[in-house]
Amino acid sequence: MTSHRLLVRAGYIRRQAPGIFAWLPLGLKVRRKIENIIREELAAFGAQEVHFPALLPREPYEKTGRWTEYGDGIFRLKDRHDADYLLAPTHEEVFTLLVKDLYSSYKDLPLSIYQIQDKYRDEARPRAGLLRGREFSMKDSYSFDYTDAGLDVSYQQHRDAYERIFQRLGLEYVVVKADAGAMGGSRSEEFLHPTPIGEDTFVRSAGGYAANVEAFTTLPAEPRPFDGLTPAEVLDTPDTPTIATLVDVANEKHPRPDGRAWTAADTLKNIVLALTNLDGTRELVIVALPGNRDVDLKRAEVAFAPAAVEAANEGDFSKNPGLVKGYIGPWSAAGAVLGEKSATGIRLLVDPAVADGSGWITGANEQGRHVFGLVAGRDFVADGVVEVGEVLAGDPAPDGSGPVELARGMEIGHVFQLGRKYAEVLGLKVLDENGKLVTVTMGSYGIGVTRIMAVIAESNNDEKGLIWPPNVSPFDVHIIAAGKEEVVFATAEALAGGLEESGFDVLYDDRPKVSPGVKFGDAELLGVPLIVIVGRDAAEGRVEVWNRRSNERTSVTLDEVGAALAAQQ
Repeated sequence: MTSHRLLVRAGYIRRQAPGIFAWLPLGLKVRRKIENIIREELAAFGAQEVHFPALLPREPYEKTGRWTEYGDGIFRLKDRHDADYLLAPTHEEVFTLLVKDLYSSYKDLPLSIYQIQDKYRDEARPRAGLLRGREFSMKDSYSFDYTDAGLDVSYQQHRDAYERIFQRLGLEYVVVKADAGAMGGSRSEEFLHPTPIGEDTFVRSAGGYAANVEAFTTLPAEPRPFDGLTPAEVLDTPDTPTIATLVDVANEKHPRPDGRAWTAADTLKNIVLALTNLDGTRELVIVALPGNRDVDLKRAEVAFAPAAVEAANEGDFSKNPGLVKGYIGPWSAAGAVLGEKSATGIRLLVDPAVADGSGWITGANEQGRHVFGLVAGRDFVADGVVEVGEVLAGDPAPDGSGPVELARGMEIGHVFQLGRKYAEVLGLKVLDENGKLVTVTMGSYGIGVTRIMAVIAESNNDEKGLIWPPNVSPFDVHIIAAGKEEVVFATAEALAGGLEESGFDVLYDDRPKVSPGVKFGDAELLGVPLIVIVGRDAAEGRVEVWNRRSNERTSVTLDEVGAALAAQQ
């Protein structure tokens, strides 16, 4: 990633291990400026800052079930007394227990508290520098209310603060409906920064609908009557292990009576997935979906959570000889004679498009043969419906706002309405107005601080280096002494001191035996957006102000420097 390369070259971070980085002075300055913007906007509505340790005991996470649910995704360790600990991936449990310890009445609520703290997740494939690491800094805040209406207010306060934060950081963002995942809860929205290198795919419509693909809801097809539908027929389709070959052979040897050409959307693709449950057991499931779509593994992970999902392997097929690769289907001629509705004996789930009365070409569970005119609900009955098919451009938005388009985005923030999940398990209750104990309802709100720094770097650079937005730049101005004469260095030093007294944060390049070209190159790499060049005109009391964002250079007198810089910040 460009951001990773430039942050390392410019001396902002240094790699210590895969996904783990040391922070150097420049990196810390940018990071602190991002943190301070976050702090200011949270304080504006009354949120208070706390700080928890990263090393936490097993017990709170055991009570909520997440010690097990996280699986291999967290770092676990034991102390010398053989007690279990973890490096916290998130802190819902201990925030909940803190509030339980301190508060007992509705009069203490609403409460919003937050921390900016390092988190730890054992990423299988850390990559892209700060964008996906094993150690990262996150702002996580939590709201506590005793009514659902109160939670709605707290949620909106955080959501509004996030919009102000990202606007101040100069980041384009889209708020999308999201899946809550292991966090649980009801309402969940992600703030995504649109970028071609984004790890998330999201959809949006011209009418305003936006959702992460994992949270996209497919409109189910309407059931159709069985009247007038022809019986299912098994036909030879040699050498057709793929949808593309099946469509070609179907059009060549078994054309449609109405003259329309068969397409992939007329076929029913049957994908065998293997689910590994939390207890380690492995289960196969067949997912049937229209042949013009593939299974989206991210959507499958959401649909089958907390089980891990992968494609069935050769070992799975060898243990189930009834699965004829390339010709799997939900029905067989032999089963039809016996009155059976399922062909493989493996749990069958269908896409919402597979409505009762819909007819399909699909595998006949015989080598080189497919069944034509197989009707859902008449010839086979599924065990359920599942949303794991990929979302395609042009699919209708579930709110009726029109067709959707697909885009890539990078998650920079996430807000959840957790509800009472954690409070119930951990016993967080307060007395309401009537003296009755009620369970507190919670919200959880995260911003990836170090990730945001990488996203800003990724969006603000050119071929020569970084170009920071002024409000997160490590310095306000970078002064370069470009020459060998004593007057150049004396003028540059005096200018740096004067600007600092005026409130500017100044980086002064006073290296005496380094050429101007090298200094200019370093300045372009470091990315301070305003550069003052003290060169050959210093003796006449003139310097150049170089704006890296516009790449314009302006000659000004020494007395005009402060005003010129202030006007361009």
